Amino acid sequence: MSTKIKSLSTIITRSLLGLIYLFFGLNFFLHYLPTPPAQTGAAGSFLGGLFQAGYFFPMVKGLEVLLGGFLLLNFLTPLSLVILAPISLNILLFHLFLAPTNIAIAIVIVALHVFLFWAYRKNYRSIFDPNVLLT
Repeated sequence: MSTKIKSLSTIITRSLLGLIYLFFGLNFFLHYLPTPPAQTGAAGSFLGGLFQAGYFFPMVKGLEVLLGGFLLLNFLTPLSLVILAPISLNILLFHLFLAPTNIAIAIVIVALHVFLFWAYRKNYRSIFDPNVLLT
């Protein structure tokens, strides 16, 4: 694959992931999508507990808006990907174990994230180097 194609695919993937996080993060604050029916069972209990905490969803959705914007602007992209990684993983696990009917978007988010981690892998080399010392 040529460098130009790799670069273009990285830009498209980064922009798409950034748009997804920005769009759904902003929806939490602006409510422009219709409210889905309340979750029942374990999914409802899980989400209810997170909402009752009071701080959790505003914090996570605020991070999604901020870091989604960073991805769109290609600003601090490797750091944004690291901070968004547990959010992407939890979206997948929530849909895998508690609400499997909407798992497609979760799979897309994780696939985009994995692609970008691979594209920016040079930025993460020192994290996995056991010989890196603090200076």
